[in-house]
Amino acid sequence: MYDLKQKTVFCSKCFNITELSPCTVCRDDGRDRSIICVVEEPLDVLAIDRTGEFRGLYHVLHGSISPVDGIGPDELRIGELMARLKAEPVREVLLATNPNLEGEATAMYLARLIQPQGVRVTRLARGLPVGGDLEYADSVTLGRALEGRQEM
Repeated sequence: MYDLKQKTVFCSKCFNITELSPCTVCRDDGRDRSIICVVEEPLDVLAIDRTGEFRGLYHVLHGSISPVDGIGPDELRIGELMARLKAEPVREVLLATNPNLEGEATAMYLARLIQPQGVRVTRLARGLPVGGDLEYADSVTLGRALEGRQEM
């Protein structure tokens, strides 16, 4: 256990948990360096990467804005994200924060910071889960699913 703590560090680029900095994702030349997916926690990186659908880079905030808990933008890795956007040729930032009050507030805050820099800001789609029944969906979820509908 002690050895694990000694060998674990934050990646110098994305702030994911790793044994070697930069992490394997940031060192992977096969990834699209023009898109950064912003997540709240390191486990979110694993969840998204496991899908095999996203081949860009990540940025871990280590939380979300929560005034009730005393967590403001300065307690998160937002400054480091903004520095990356200035230093790297990024064309899109995908905001993959949680679909709760804190995650939405964090996404809105980031969008307001990033958009004036001319970088495209996108958000994960929200809506109905696969295998769910419409009759059990709440009105907010159903409304978001209608807003995010796609061509077939």
